[in-house]
Amino acid sequence: MTLKSTMIIVTDINKSVEFYKNILELNVIMDFGANRTLTGNLVLQTIETYKDFIDKDNISFGGNNFEIYFEEDDFDNFINKLKNYNIEYVHSVKEHYWGQRVVRFYDPDKHIIEVGGNMKSVCKRFLDSGMNIEETAKRMDVPIEFINDCIK
Repeated sequence: MTLKSTMIIVTDINKSVEFYKNILELNVIMDFGANRTLTGNLVLQTIETYKDFIDKDNISFGGNNFEIYFEEDDFDNFINKLKNYNIEYVHSVKEHYWGQRVVRFYDPDKHIIEVGGNMKSVCKRFLDSGMNIEETAKRMDVPIEFINDCIK
């Protein structure tokens, strides 16, 4: 068994393609009209065709029950970029207990998007602050081997 992609249902495929292109820098790699695959194998499917696929009319959005997760090497730059768009936030930037900063916001159909700083950059930030490998591992709640892999 192989997971091939994640598909989300959208009400306006062109609007969604523009959102994912502008905000998350994903590009269309396959275009079947009502179904478009973006880089990273995120698939957008129109609501009309999906209703036919599953023989159901009741499609709901905004359930806050899953998210699409991205990591960003230059988190601060990404946060500044978001200021140029009319984004509906789930929450503003926050730092999790292991040190990773994240932001969550909605796409046009209220699917939650999470963008977090790359975990290697979190590790580097702690090491650059003067923490040693053991202190960084403890702060991030990860094995020392993870820290060693990050600094290779």
